[in-house]
Amino acid sequence: MEKVALLYFPLIILVLIIWSMLFVVQQQTMAVIERFGRFVRIGGPGINFMLPFIERVAGRVDLRLQQLDVEVETKTKDNVFVEVIISIQYRVEDDKDAVFKSFYKLSEPTKQIRSYVFDVVRAAVPRMELDTVFESKDEIAKTILENLQKIMSNYGFSMHQALVTDIAPDAKVKEAMNRINAAKRDKEAAEYEGEAMRVRMVAAAKAEAESKKLQGEGTANQRIEIAKGISQSAEELQKAGMNSDEASAILLSVQYIDMVNHVAGHAKSNVIMMPFSPSGGLDIMRQIIAGICAANGEKDAFAISGEEETVKLD
Repeated sequence: MEKVALLYFPLIILVLIIWSMLFVVQQQTMAVIERFGRFVRIGGPGINFMLPFIERVAGRVDLRLQQLDVEVETKTKDNVFVEVIISIQYRVEDDKDAVFKSFYKLSEPTKQIRSYVFDVVRAAVPRMELDTVFESKDEIAKTILENLQKIMSNYGFSMHQALVTDIAPDAKVKEAMNRINAAKRDKEAAEYEGEAMRVRMVAAAKAEAESKKLQGEGTANQRIEIAKGISQSAEELQKAGMNSDEASAILLSVQYIDMVNHVAGHAKSNVIMMPFSPSGGLDIMRQIIAGICAANGEKDAFAISGEEETVKLD
C-alpha cells in the first residue's frame, strides 16, 4: 500500500504543477502577467501558460465598451446653479501597449475621467447663460470628448462618445422658467384669438355690407317695379275718364290701405287705430286730395260718392 502511495504521489504533484501553469482568459479580456512583481507579458483570450510559483496573473483588463455617468454641479453666467449629467463611453484599446498603460499608469481610471469632465464642464458652463447652456449642450459634449481623447489616449484609453444627457437647474429656477413659458404661450394664444376675432369681424362686416348692398338693390328694383305698376294703373284710370289728380288720389288711397294691412299682418302689434265712422274712409280720401292740391297749388273741387265736397286752400 505504501508502494502504491509513493508511486502516485509524484504523479499528483506533477498534475498540480501542470494545473498551476495553465490559466484561461475570457474573450475581450487581457491578462497582465508578472514575474516576481515585474511585468513580463500580456496574455490574450484562451488558454495561457506561466511558470508556476514564479509568475502570476497580476490583473485582467476588460476591453469592452464601458459607460461612466458623471454629475457636475456648476454655475452659469447669469448665476443659476445647474446640475449637468454627462455620459462618457470609453474602452481600453485592443493593443498590448495600451493594456500595459491602462493597467500600470492609472490606478483608478474612472476617478481620473470624472476629474477631467469636472474640469471641462466647470470651465465652459460659467461662460454661458442658462438658455445658452441648453442650446449648446452638443458643443459642451464635443469639447469634453476632445479634451478627454487628448488626455486619456496617453493612458491607453479610447473615448468613443460624450453625451450631455440632462441639464437640471434649481427647482425654483425651473418653476420660474415654466411660468415664463406659460405666460408666453398665453400671450401667443391671446394674439391668435384676437386675430381670429378680427378676421371674423371683418368677414361679418363684409357680409353685412354685401347684404345691405343687395338689399338696397332689391329695394330699389322693388320701388321701380312699384312705380311702373302705379304708372300703368294711373294710365288705366285716366283712360277711364279721370284726370291725373283723381287717379293719384285713388292710387294713394289704395296704397295706404295696403300699407295698413301689411303693418297689421307683420308688425308685433296687430292693433291699428283708424277712424271707425262711416265717413272715416272719406276723411282719408279728403286728406290725400288736400295734399295733392297743396302740392299743385290749386283750389279744386272733387265729387265723391255723389256728394260735392270742396277743398279750399287759402
